[in-house]
Amino acid sequence: MSPADSTVNFRTFDLNLLRVFDEVMAERSLTRAARNLALTQPAVSNALRRLRDALGDDLVRRSGAGVEPTPRALALWPGVREALQSLEQTLAPSRFDPAAARDQFVLAMADATAATLAPELERLASVEAPGVTLRIVPLTTRDPRRWLEEGQVDLAVGYFPAVLADLTARTQAAEAVAYAHQRLYTGSYVCVMRRGHPLAKGPLTLSRYCAARHLLVSFSGRPWGFIDEALAALGRSRRVVLTVNQFFTAGRVVVQSDLLTVLPRHFVPQTGMADELVMRPLPFEVPPVHVEALWARRRDRDAAHQWLRSSVLRAAEAVQEFKNESD
Repeated sequence: MSPADSTVNFRTFDLNLLRVFDEVMAERSLTRAARNLALTQPAVSNALRRLRDALGDDLVRRSGAGVEPTPRALALWPGVREALQSLEQTLAPSRFDPAAARDQFVLAMADATAATLAPELERLASVEAPGVTLRIVPLTTRDPRRWLEEGQVDLAVGYFPAVLADLTARTQAAEAVAYAHQRLYTGSYVCVMRRGHPLAKGPLTLSRYCAARHLLVSFSGRPWGFIDEALAALGRSRRVVLTVNQFFTAGRVVVQSDLLTVLPRHFVPQTGMADELVMRPLPFEVPPVHVEALWARRRDRDAAHQWLRSSVLRAAEAVQEFKNESD
C-alpha cells in the first residue's frame, strides 16, 4: 500500500504507537528502544507492524545490528517528536534548578570559539550551577545535525552557513524543521603571518596573496574552505600546502614558517602569540562570519537545555561587550 492509499482514522488510532516510533527512530535499534520503553522486543516489533499497517509504509528496515528509517519515516519523525515533546511538557513541565543540578552538557566548538566563550561560560556556571559539568568537544564538521539528532552533543556552536541555508529553504517550503538556531555574534577573518614575513610590509595585493604558500584550517580535513570559494568567484586560487584542524595549531605553524593562514580576528590576541604575528586585511571580500548556536528543536522546552542556551548567549554577550569597550 502506498502512503497516498492509507488514511489514518484518529478515532481508532493508538497514539502509543507514536511513542514506540519515536524511540526506534532515536535509537535506530529495536532492542534499545524496547529497553528504554520497558517493553519486550516482540512488543516493539508488533507496535511497528501496526503502525506500518496504519501508515502504509515500512518505516524502518533492518541494517546491520540496527534499523534504518525510510524516507517517509524521516519526514514524519520531526513532527511526531515535536508533538510528543509538546504534550509531555504540557502534562509534566520539566523543572531545572541550576543551584542543585548535577547535569552534564556536551558542546561542540572549534578551538577559537571555545577560547572566546569557555572562560565566561565557566564563570557563569560556577556561580549559578556549581554542580553542572560542561564538556567541550572538537567541532570537526560544518554540519553537526547528525550529532544533535543522535544526542552526541547538546549544542553545537560555530559557523554553519550551509546548514542555515537548508533550514531556511525547508521553512519556506513549509516542511517540518527539526533544528533551531540563535546567532551569538558576528566575527571577521584576517590574513595572518609571522613578523618578518616578506609580505608583512607593503600592500598585500590579491596577486601577492594568491602567489604565497598557504595553511588551511579545516575541521573536516577537506583541502578547500570558504576562502577558496571566495577566490574561485573571482577566478583566482591559492596553493594550500598544509591543512590542520585547529586554529591554535595554525598560529604555531605560521609563527615558524613563511606560510599564510586565515584566523578569526578576535582569536589572535588569545593565542599567546600576538606579538609574533602580523594581521593584514584580506585583499578581497568575504562574507561576515555569523557564529550560531544550533540544537535539536525537540529540546526547545527542556528547562535544563533552556538554561544552557541562555548561558551560552549571555557568555557571548559579555565577551562582545568587553570587546566593544576595549575597542
